[in-house]
Amino acid sequence: MPPMCPQPPETPSSPPVFPPSGQECWDIFCKVIDNLGDIGVCWRLARQLAQEQGCKVRLWVDQPQALAPLLPAYNAQQSIQVLDEVQIRHWDEACNPDGLKAADVVVEAFACDPPEAYLEAMTRRPRPPCWINLEYLSAEAWVSGVHGAASPHPRLPLVKFFFFPGFSTGTGGLLREKDLLDRRQQFLQQDSRSSFLARHGLSLDPDTLLVSLFCYDTAPIAPLLQAWQADGRPLLCLVPPGKPLAAVQKTLGGDGPWQLGQARLQPIPFLPQSKYDELLWSCDLNFVRGEDSFVRAQWAAKPFIWHIYPQEEDAHLEKLEAFLDLYTASLAEPATRALSHFWRFWNREADLAPEWSALRTQLPLLTRHSEAWCESLSKEDDLATALVKFCASRV
Repeated sequence: MPPMCPQPPETPSSPPVFPPSGQECWDIFCKVIDNLGDIGVCWRLARQLAQEQGCKVRLWVDQPQALAPLLPAYNAQQSIQVLDEVQIRHWDEACNPDGLKAADVVVEAFACDPPEAYLEAMTRRPRPPCWINLEYLSAEAWVSGVHGAASPHPRLPLVKFFFFPGFSTGTGGLLREKDLLDRRQQFLQQDSRSSFLARHGLSLDPDTLLVSLFCYDTAPIAPLLQAWQADGRPLLCLVPPGKPLAAVQKTLGGDGPWQLGQARLQPIPFLPQSKYDELLWSCDLNFVRGEDSFVRAQWAAKPFIWHIYPQEEDAHLEKLEAFLDLYTASLAEPATRALSHFWRFWNREADLAPEWSALRTQLPLLTRHSEAWCESLSKEDDLATALVKFCASRV
């Protein structure tokens, strides 16, 4: 269901006043829930706003240790530091933003609620800031109807706007750096896949299917591995640390690598964001999860399997079906059936052997479809650009 948002006022009583373009100050607040997706999205957004839009950006994160694996240059022990033109600040009781001047634009990621002292600071500006609640990504039809809706604060003279990332006109778009697709194309043209694998001590025969596995610990790993073993065709699966590797270790025991008939599972080190893109570009098929890797897989223009974040009462399955409907709208029926069945079974405990066989048969067509889908998405404004335009329009 869509969020309960009050109706927007006809005319905001105190519209924000922006500095000249390229001089806006942005504060982005991020609370890490239980995985890397929240901070992954916020860091990408902060860096893109600073480097491509010329904004002055402060990123407030309550669990700085969650950012460290994604950004090796970051020192989680420092309360304030600047990397890639973004000021990163530790958001906790010992580092309260009380006393700081509120920014021109305030982004609370996924309804994380800025500190009360900061809200008070927002009211002390000559004009209130443009206050954005950056929502979770969804392909559900109702999203475009509430994207941009305004919600007056019940007590303070502030208005919050709901900003929904999405896949179509009428939503906020997807995170995409302006040079991302060019970098991917250069990577592929230079045959950098071999170099990427060599850095991990690996090589690949031409007939071997290369797969990356990124999932939650609720994924049906055992049926997947049984399907790969029964398939009998060469496959190399790269498994990063954390929940994916723990799930494989729980099923097979030991630390790997593991050989299951013609299928080999190879643990790899944790990859920062930039190198994770190279992993996606290198593989023939990517298993991804949540929101951040889900979006990056689409920019990789390769077939992918989405493990959606589980929600109570299976609410996540509605989001899964909504995206499948959108993604497969122009896809041939056999490929649609193979992909949809596998996604549904992957998000439930099920026998995956027949579904895997059907999916693998359709991979050539799914690869061409992934490329066309990526090209279509790239025609829309990216999320950072859309956010800047939206906030400027609030003047």
